[in-house]
Amino acid sequence: MSVTITRVSTADYEWKREVPITNGLHTYTTSEMTVVTIETDAGVTGYGVGRPRAGENELRASFLPQLVGRDALMTERIWADLWSPKLSGRRGNETRALSSIDIALWDIKAKVAGLPLYALLGGFRKDIPIYIAGGYYTEGKGVGGLQDELSSYVALGARAVKMKIGAVPVNDDITRIAAAREAVGPDVKLLLDANCAYRYYEAIQLARRAEPYEPFWFEEAVQPDDYEGFRKIAAHTTIPLATGENEYTKHGFRDLVATQAVAILNPDVRYMGGVTEFMKVAAMAQAHGLDVCPHGDQQAHLHLLAAIPNAPLLEFYPKEVNAMAGRVYKHTPDLNPDGTVTVPEVPGAGLDPDEDALEEHRIA
Repeated sequence: MSVTITRVSTADYEWKREVPITNGLHTYTTSEMTVVTIETDAGVTGYGVGRPRAGENELRASFLPQLVGRDALMTERIWADLWSPKLSGRRGNETRALSSIDIALWDIKAKVAGLPLYALLGGFRKDIPIYIAGGYYTEGKGVGGLQDELSSYVALGARAVKMKIGAVPVNDDITRIAAAREAVGPDVKLLLDANCAYRYYEAIQLARRAEPYEPFWFEEAVQPDDYEGFRKIAAHTTIPLATGENEYTKHGFRDLVATQAVAILNPDVRYMGGVTEFMKVAAMAQAHGLDVCPHGDQQAHLHLLAAIPNAPLLEFYPKEVNAMAGRVYKHTPDLNPDGTVTVPEVPGAGLDPDEDALEEHRIA
């Protein structure tokens, strides 16, 4: 069987955040996405997602014309042909561009099979526990505002919440962590995310003082290439370390796993190589007794986590963090009262864009 690619296109979107948010290192005033559309002679259209950023867009524009006339079902072959370190580079925008294309090809493959992507990939469950990603630094929020925010997520049903650290002195963040634990209670998982804000010794200091509040994990404590830093931190804290949202391909995750310092991997299918690489990394993690909790867009990861056994949590963004939450895609599941989301039973990856809702946010 062959399904020939006949046409490719992209659309870029951006919308303002109602309130700018700040993590350990960066402030964000907008949200953005690129939708990759791949059409075929079978009447099946696949959608992938990425970011409309300089470099990524240019590389995607160079990759996409190479697809016309090719068999969309040959995902491994297309991935291998596009991933050329000598010609395009190894990690970064080139891999992100390739990821968005690979996601669209897997969407086609599942639609041709008439299956939800999770079923095509093996199928493990249909309801996925989530954590709500919030706890950003915002102007005027204060400790009380942080407590109110996290408490509101628990009231929605979340059994795990994440907060940002690293943008203020350690003493101030410990106060915030203590307040967060008080607000959510002892039975809700509390996740800490520094977004690479620390040196290894600062991360150790923070972790030691945060241990009494029993964080579920300490994410991106140091820069992604500081493998030795992760080893040093892991040797000095009982808090499990999480990282990987800025890691690329099976090769990068192989090296990260080899540190024996990281308990939870945070791959982002939009960055690290698409569905093709994500599933290989998930299997690698499983073989090493590690968990996979991906970073970013929950819709892009729903089917992937429903297909694997070693994924305890899905990152979930509420409207407070993303004003377009629930209005980007046609098949977006709601949060269930028990803190899970149910994978939509529609063929494909569930990434068909809601073009009517997105149109006013389209950019050149």
